[in-house]
Amino acid sequence: MSVTAAPIRLRRTRRLGDRIGDRALHAVTGAAALLALAVVAAIVYAVVDGSLPAIRAFGAGFLWRSEWNPVTSAFGARELVVGTLVTSFGAMLIAAPLSIAIALFLSELAPPAVRAPVGTLVEMLAAVPSVVVGLWGIFVLGPFVRDHVEPPLHDALGFLPVFAGEPSQSGMLPAILVLAIMAVPITSSICRELFLGVPRELEEGALALGATRWETVRGVVLPSVRGGVVAAVVLGLGRALGEAIAVTQTIGNFVPLKVSLFAPGDTLASRLANQYQGAVSKLQVASLVYLGLILLAITFLANLAARRIVLRFERGRGLG
Repeated sequence: MSVTAAPIRLRRTRRLGDRIGDRALHAVTGAAALLALAVVAAIVYAVVDGSLPAIRAFGAGFLWRSEWNPVTSAFGARELVVGTLVTSFGAMLIAAPLSIAIALFLSELAPPAVRAPVGTLVEMLAAVPSVVVGLWGIFVLGPFVRDHVEPPLHDALGFLPVFAGEPSQSGMLPAILVLAIMAVPITSSICRELFLGVPRELEEGALALGATRWETVRGVVLPSVRGGVVAAVVLGLGRALGEAIAVTQTIGNFVPLKVSLFAPGDTLASRLANQYQGAVSKLQVASLVYLGLILLAITFLANLAARRIVLRFERGRGLG
């Protein structure tokens, strides 16, 4: 007859404080997530409520009306929407490849003695106030673009409407360059962290198999983090879409918008920042808030599109 030994009871190591800590962690993190949603909902509600008089007066036609005349209470957003899209996407055409190149250099190619100071300087660029960047754009970048960038572009590509017209230190092109400079720090910093997060074993394995550094970057590093790179570029795009002060100082604040990048223009954020305090009627105030609502919708759509791209990349890698 066999005797079964009684099971040994393990000593309980979890204390009451640990259980309370788990519940507190769930409560705090859940409250933080709900707070973020509540803040977004409150912002949307406030913007929609403030723009209701303009929505009732102009409806959806506000989007393709081009006139902006406070004297006659005629307002439209078409020129400002076009100016916002042109400057923001034009800035990202410059900032995205430049940011990726900076991140690759700092994470893959730069010697340690160079990596830290250059990375710090790039990140410090994000701390420069917008008004200071705008002043630099007025006194340094604008004259440089007028004298040394726009004339060669006009001579070589003047047959294209976007490069026609007289060179000017205030216009769409200086605003695009300013926005590109302001979008580079955040985009390059995120891309750098992504590239540093790629397992070293993958890179070393590719190099051991005979791949060059460029083939390793192209075939291992970039495919591993391309979804994150897209998200970083969209964050930079959001920075460009919402910038107001620096754009106001460099774009010229002129409507109607011209086809040429040398001509002055305006954006949604710039017009909102430039005229809100001096609005002469309630309808003008509501129209300016309506501009903010349109800008908010553009930002949400850009983030939604980026999210879909990231999900597609993840499904392609078998992560979705």
